[in-house]
Amino acid sequence: MSSTQDTRHAGDTQQEAAPGTPGSTVASVASVAPSASATSELSDISNKSTAAPRYIRMQPEDNVAIVVNDGGLPVGSRFADGLVLIDAVPQGHKVALADLAQDAPVIRYGVVIGYAARPLPAGSWVNERNLHMPEAPSLDRLPIATRVPAASPPLEGFTFQGYRNADGSVGTRNILAITTTVQCVAGVVEFAVKRIKETLLPKYPNVDDVVGLEHTYGCGVAIDAPDAIVPIRTLRNIATNPNFGGEVMVVSLGCEKLQPERLLPAGSIPIGSADADGKPDTVCLQDEAHVGFLSMIDSILATADVHLQRLNARQRETVPASELIVGVQCGGSDAFSGVTANPAVGFATDLLVRTGATVMFSEVTEVRDGIDQLTSRAATPEVAAAMIKEMAWYDAYLERGRVDRSANTTPGNKRGGLSNIVEKAMGSIVKSGSGPIHGVVSPGDKLDRSRQRGLIYAATPASDFICGTLQLAAGINLHVFTTGRGTPYGLAEVPVIKVATRSDLARRWHDLMDVDAGRIATGDATIEDVGWQLFHLMLAVASGEKTWAERWGLHNALVLFNPAPVT
Repeated sequence: MSSTQDTRHAGDTQQEAAPGTPGSTVASVASVAPSASATSELSDISNKSTAAPRYIRMQPEDNVAIVVNDGGLPVGSRFADGLVLIDAVPQGHKVALADLAQDAPVIRYGVVIGYAARPLPAGSWVNERNLHMPEAPSLDRLPIATRVPAASPPLEGFTFQGYRNADGSVGTRNILAITTTVQCVAGVVEFAVKRIKETLLPKYPNVDDVVGLEHTYGCGVAIDAPDAIVPIRTLRNIATNPNFGGEVMVVSLGCEKLQPERLLPAGSIPIGSADADGKPDTVCLQDEAHVGFLSMIDSILATADVHLQRLNARQRETVPASELIVGVQCGGSDAFSGVTANPAVGFATDLLVRTGATVMFSEVTEVRDGIDQLTSRAATPEVAAAMIKEMAWYDAYLERGRVDRSANTTPGNKRGGLSNIVEKAMGSIVKSGSGPIHGVVSPGDKLDRSRQRGLIYAATPASDFICGTLQLAAGINLHVFTTGRGTPYGLAEVPVIKVATRSDLARRWHDLMDVDAGRIATGDATIEDVGWQLFHLMLAVASGEKTWAERWGLHNALVLFNPAPVT
């Protein structure tokens, strides 16, 4: 399967998208009536929607399709092509389009997502219980830069209102971040941040927020183990995220393993935030000068006030869209993720890259089964080799834990119609759009903007929280998150745009979801429509428009990826 596909979508008619539509899907929809607006997602299929039975088939060679109707469909439902269900099938779950013999390949997205565990007649419900998962693709003999897409024409004239930084990066927010060296200080920092917001922040209207970079690291760990560098460099690079304006402030306990000079050695932070020796501006709670808890708080507030004054002097200015660094991720995925939201994100990804912006996609286990698609799109053999290296490292990491990639899928993924990680991966990859992959960033590393632009693979675990944390370290200034089952995920450090895969979710969570991509499945919008909507929304949010997660202050904690032992 290529991640660039055509789109066919309608009720009784078919409308074909322009050739080369990025991140889109072949969505052949069987129906006996035009699209109907969904009403609710019902657990009892006997109370199904009154809309005509409809399914979406991703590629002509697919022998399964997913049911579109809210609430699913009961036994006996007949589609426009004459197919009749012999099982009740929940919304988003697969129906066999033809008789499948035992061990026959089950094909969705044009790839084998499994093998029938028993004979499955046409009209059967196909799910994880009657499928065997295929082996992961071998990392040997992969196609290397064999199908590098031609560069699309530049997309010029798009801008946003951002904050320029001394190092050349641009922020979409103007935030004071207080870096912590160890989890022990989290409670003190949380108290101090609340006091700063109450007493100091009102004096500085140009500062958007104050956040404490809390984490569960810094002591009780094998800090000299080979893999310990991953969480250390993650924290180091988060401290200099573009949205923090080059202001680095640290709160330390004093006795922890991760000492401030180890976390932020001389030369690793902007000159304005370091002393003459290059050390960060640090408040150490165990310093003898601190007599009592409020002494610590007063010291943190006094230090914060200096940084807030400098941040407040900053103003938004017009900058080209090429200064965006966008992380894309999915969580709480369902079978519609690869049909609606992720293809729309893929379309927007291609638009961003055409402006000169940078987009990072991630989640090792959610691209592992499509690695051949990615290495073939690598701009150079070196980029392909870097991706293979990250896949191999993670394979070994999972093997040490005595699990494999199948541990990825959640009960919610399966209830949403995703039978296994292979199917999930096919829908996840389309977030990357259709262009060449220009670089790879290892876990915890920071993007080198002098040589890495365009579409970038940032290797991370698929955990929503760890992926978001590592993308922050890589340098994103904006985040796009798609969900089918629904999650209130958010980050305090960068704005998060939430995209719903289904209109029912977008309606029920109307004040949590920013974009309804479910309109693609109902035929009320195309992938291109939603992709352009998302593109323009990204520019607006980068300019200061608040997302729902920001309005409610919904922020997940930072979760570090620590492959090293805990002592």
